[in-house]
Amino acid sequence: MPPRKNDLSESELDVLKTLWECQTATVRELHERLTAQGRRWAYTTVLTFLMRLESKGFVASEKSKVAHVFRPVVSRETLLRQKLVHLARELCDGASTPLMQALVEGSSFSPDEIQRFHRMLDDLELEPATKPTSAKPKRKR
Repeated sequence: MPPRKNDLSESELDVLKTLWECQTATVRELHERLTAQGRRWAYTTVLTFLMRLESKGFVASEKSKVAHVFRPVVSRETLLRQKLVHLARELCDGASTPLMQALVEGSSFSPDEIQRFHRMLDDLELEPATKPTSAKPKRKR
């Protein structure tokens, strides 16, 4: 079952972000990392968040050892895409252009990031499903 896209509390998201950094971790390891980040949660609280994340389909655990080892099932990129699609549906009637426009207008980007954006746009233009019937000239950089 796919995870419920927008069903994460802020605290659950903090635990998931930390697990993304570790890739795999026991409750104790996550508890130590979260404590180092300034979270003052009890060990059992971290366990509760992990169990919730597991029941929601965001993490899985290996139970063959004494200590359960947790790993993320959903990547940061996948969750980001899901949340953006949800946001586009909720605020923009499904259109992604207003989201992109708001992000671009509200941010500053390095020359390297801008170059990557150009490459992504060029790649989109070359995709058969979106490629126009008449050839467009390439952007000059």
